[in-house]
Amino acid sequence: MTASPGPLADLRVVDCATVLAGPGCARHLADFGADVVKVERPDGGDSLRRLGFMDPDGDDSLWWKITARNKRVVALDLKDPVDLATMRRLLAEADVLVENFRPGTLERLGLDPVDLIAANPRLVVTRVTGFGQTGPYRDRPGFATQAEALSGFAAINGEVDGPPLLPPIALTDEVTAIAAAFATMVAVHSGVGQVVDVNLIESMLQLMGPLVPLQGMTGQTVERLGGGIFSTVPRNTYRTADDRWVAVSSSSESVAARVMALVGLGDDPRMATFAGRTAHRHEVDAHMAAWMAARTQAEALVAFEEVDAAAAPVYDMADIYADEHYRAREAIVTVDGVPMPNVLARLSATPGRVRWAGRGPDADGPQVRGEQQPP
Repeated sequence: MTASPGPLADLRVVDCATVLAGPGCARHLADFGADVVKVERPDGGDSLRRLGFMDPDGDDSLWWKITARNKRVVALDLKDPVDLATMRRLLAEADVLVENFRPGTLERLGLDPVDLIAANPRLVVTRVTGFGQTGPYRDRPGFATQAEALSGFAAINGEVDGPPLLPPIALTDEVTAIAAAFATMVAVHSGVGQVVDVNLIESMLQLMGPLVPLQGMTGQTVERLGGGIFSTVPRNTYRTADDRWVAVSSSSESVAARVMALVGLGDDPRMATFAGRTAHRHEVDAHMAAWMAARTQAEALVAFEEVDAAAAPVYDMADIYADEHYRAREAIVTVDGVPMPNVLARLSATPGRVRWAGRGPDADGPQVRGEQQPP
C-alpha cells in the first residue's frame, strides 16, 4: 500500500528558526506531510547541528536528526540581496513562516510580517520568542531556563528542603513547539493571514494549572514536594526491597481507597478523602515507603495490579527500549539509521510518518532554488 502523503501535504512551510522550540513547531507540521523548507545560514547553519550528543556515524547532533527530520534544507544568507530575494519568493508561495528572531529582527532584515502578509494574504507568520512580541521583557534574549524559572515551574520542582530544580530535558522548548504547532494550525484553519505570537514563559505558565487562580484568588503558593503533587496523596516514587523504584498515583477517590486498603490504611477515617490524605501527607508517604521497602518491585506491582490501582516501574531509556508496549506501538522508529520518537499522535485515516532524518547543510539547496527562479 502506498504511504499517505499526510494530511498537511498541501501546506508549504518556511522554517528559519534556530535551535529547538521554533524548529520543533515546524517538525510537527512536517511529520504530518507539510512541505517544510528549513532555511539556515551558510556559515555553519543552525547551531542545533552541534548541540548535545552527536550522531556517531555523522557530523550532526542527534537533536538535529530529530528536529530537522522531514524537512528540505537550504542555506540562505538573509543579509545578501540575492538570497533575500529567494526568501521572499519562497514566502510569496508559502502558507506558514516560522521564525524565532528577537522582536524587530525580521523587520530589520526586510521581512516585515505586515509586508509579507500584504503580498501573500494567506501567510501565517509564527513568531516564537522567549517573552513575546510585546511587554517590557520583549527585547531580552529568551532561553528555556529563564522560562522554567519565571513560570513558577522551578519553584515547585525539587525536594522539600532542597533548591528549586530545573528539568534535565528541554521541557520548555518541547512544550512550546507543540503549542506553536497547535496555534499555527488554528491560524491556518482561520483562512486569514496573521501573526501568531508564541513564547516560552507563557507556554510553561499553561502547565501551572490551578496554581494560577490559587495565587490570584487566595494569595497562596505551594511548597516543593519532591515527587509529590499538591492535589493527590499518595503520589510519589518509592524504593523497593530490591533497590528499584515504583511510581504511585491515586488521583481518583476510588483508586485512593483501594490503595489505602492495600497498604493497611483503609480503616483510618482520616485517609478517606483527598483533604484528609493531603493534611496527613507525610504520614501517608512514610507508611507507603515502608510498605514498598518490604517488597520487591515485581511483588509491589503485582499487588497494585490485583487491586486495579495505578503504579508503574520507574524506567530509564534502556527499559523503554526493552518494553513490549513501546515496541508494539512502534513508539520509536529508525530512519536513516537513527532511532527516534515516532510522530506525536496517530491518525487512523491520514497518519503522519517520519520520512527522513535531518539532512546535511544545503542538502536540498539546488532543488529549492530551482523551484524559486524569478519570472
